[in-house]
Amino acid sequence: MAVTNLTSTHVWTDLQNDPELIQSLETAVLPPYINTCRWFAGKARQQEAFRIRVVHEIGLKTSVTYLLIIEVRYADGETENYQLPLSFVETDGPNVPEILPKGIITVAYFNRTRGLLVDAIYDERFRQALFQHLVNQDCLAQAEGQLCFYRGRGLAGEDMKGQITNRVLPVDSSNSALVFGEKYFMKLYRKLFRETNPEVEMVSFLTEQSNFPYIPAYAGSIVWQRDDANAASNGRASETDVTLGLMQRMVPNEKDCWDKTGDNLNDFLFAVPTRHFSIKEDVFDMVETLGRRTAEMHLALYEPDAEPAFAPEPITGEYREFIIGRIEHLLDRRYNLVIDNYTKLDPQAQRLAWIFMEAKELIDQFITEFRTRPLESLRIRIHGDYHLGQILSTGRDYIILDFEGEPESSISDRKIKHSPLKDVAGMIRSYHYAVSAKLFNSVETAHIDPTHLQRVSNRWFKLIRDTYMDAYLETFGHPHPLFKDNSEVNFLLLVYLLEKAVYELGYEISYRPAWVKIPLNGIVDVIREIEKLAL
Repeated sequence: MAVTNLTSTHVWTDLQNDPELIQSLETAVLPPYINTCRWFAGKARQQEAFRIRVVHEIGLKTSVTYLLIIEVRYADGETENYQLPLSFVETDGPNVPEILPKGIITVAYFNRTRGLLVDAIYDERFRQALFQHLVNQDCLAQAEGQLCFYRGRGLAGEDMKGQITNRVLPVDSSNSALVFGEKYFMKLYRKLFRETNPEVEMVSFLTEQSNFPYIPAYAGSIVWQRDDANAASNGRASETDVTLGLMQRMVPNEKDCWDKTGDNLNDFLFAVPTRHFSIKEDVFDMVETLGRRTAEMHLALYEPDAEPAFAPEPITGEYREFIIGRIEHLLDRRYNLVIDNYTKLDPQAQRLAWIFMEAKELIDQFITEFRTRPLESLRIRIHGDYHLGQILSTGRDYIILDFEGEPESSISDRKIKHSPLKDVAGMIRSYHYAVSAKLFNSVETAHIDPTHLQRVSNRWFKLIRDTYMDAYLETFGHPHPLFKDNSEVNFLLLVYLLEKAVYELGYEISYRPAWVKIPLNGIVDVIREIEKLAL
């Protein structure tokens, strides 16, 4: 909680007409509080100023919540915008609600009324108002545009009447999570972007436009629709809508697939020291199921008659240059990183690194082939950040989560259409990480020669990879417009596997040097496949 108390001669509902109070919030109250919040991504940057750009109002029965859009300016780099809803909870009267300490911003006095200024997600009145506005599909006029609440198919009819229980989910992450009726999960996006969030687009499309059941169904969203007329009158281009929140159905689950795969690898791990190779049939069944669900997701996203944002597109020259630019940028930086850190690598990693550097010309030729090779496969919107940690296991099946896309990419880049094989490459790399991390970081295998461990882990990985790929492609059937033929499937998959493994290499060298051999081994696998293509 901030040390500085906040005092205003205005009543709380007149906050916007108190410029001195707004200045105090910007300079003395909000910066220290926001810097304690897990969702604030700018802690490590040199901050220059916090400015309240926009103040939206959401009426409560006897009060109001202000939804602030706060601009944070830094000494270097782009500014960022964050969403912070504010409530004032009076503490002098009866029935004072209990507010969690992490939600209290400061003690405040408005027109001599004492209370607490709080992050409104911890105010039950605000949570109830959000849900009711969404049920009613309200649009609330604001000084700048309007706040629009959209209801989705995932919201059950029986939950549209009366009060509903609600709570804040006690997790610290880059967004805030609210739970309603123990049936719905609402994600309030804290860091905002100048475009509609891809997760809302993807989840709503899959729920509303298809019958794909293996996601938490879209139940609604909150969008700030900018005032186009105001933009035009000020000589500015029309602003795009800004996504503030997403609500989905909650789904019962056991754990995510990264942990589930780790559990399944334990039997394999314990057998390795005795030179037994053991994979239960259940493991293959699970991998096949995930391969089918992945394909079904992509089939649901393949809609030739969809609006332009989701309609399939060809692999154009512009798209090729986009992917090539990414790969070449990554390669240049990774070659330098490997050279600079070569002597720090263990012998096995050094051998793999040497193969990688020796294959530079071969990789360049492969990139050139991608630039010129005729390709008839198509591109669609995809998950974009697809790995085992994004999949929940329900025991018998899977639920796919988090359609926001690559965290380090811009919102525009996250919406670029790719071959669905980019998602497939992400999952394949995730399986490779799962077995490698288990075998190379366990007490049970610490005494085993690393070269032998590499052979064993590669055998497990290739069996799992082939099982996943076979189930994936069989679900599509042959032929399918997304994939011209197996030759293009293999070629495009190598492009995305190379991009993914080269990206991973930079992360591991910088943050987990002991794991460098994992992406290096993935790169060498791609190199061996490229060599086969060249024969």
